[in-house]
Amino acid sequence: MTTPPDLAELLRYIGREEPLSGTVRAFPGLSREDVGRLLEAAASQLAAQAPKLPAEPPRPARTPPPLPPEPRAPAEVPSRLKLFSDGAARGNPGPAGAGAVLLDPEGRVVARLGRFLGVQTNNYAEYMGLLLGLKHARSLGAVKELEVLADSELLIRQLQGRYQVKSPTLRPLYEEATALLEHFPRVKLTHVPREKNKAADEMSNRAIDERM
Repeated sequence: MTTPPDLAELLRYIGREEPLSGTVRAFPGLSREDVGRLLEAAASQLAAQAPKLPAEPPRPARTPPPLPPEPRAPAEVPSRLKLFSDGAARGNPGPAGAGAVLLDPEGRVVARLGRFLGVQTNNYAEYMGLLLGLKHARSLGAVKELEVLADSELLIRQLQGRYQVKSPTLRPLYEEATALLEHFPRVKLTHVPREKNKAADEMSNRAIDERM
């Protein structure tokens, strides 16, 4: 949309540039100069009556953009952890999943882990849940004390050396688990009831449902 011209300037332009011959003929006795002076007088009157625009307020000084926040140091890895592990197989053998949850000494979750295993037995899934948690705990690098908690009595007793590992399928998993446990200066193995292992059980079943 075109901005309308200033009326005073428009009148001055007409009086200065237009021939005004039609106006002179319509008003006998007026010369071209008379009409020009009338237009100039009208323009001056309009300019005097026009409201004065308020002065533009001074623009505030530009402030520089804020600096980006300083990068935070990585969160401190706790030196003590609890590892809850579990496995689930629907059919034994059947669709299976491994689950593990790591907690710090205050009970805050450090990691929730799950992995779909395909068709496996329940005992195989129990060991895979343990291995999943042990590998993650070792990757943290600063863990000195680790308590392993599982509701599989077979797994805990085998790790304690109280039960033999006769299954050729479980034997390599047992050996890998014991090798990983040696990386932690202090280890405690605890058998817990199923109701106290719900978080790891949930992850093992999620692994099956979601094919994690």
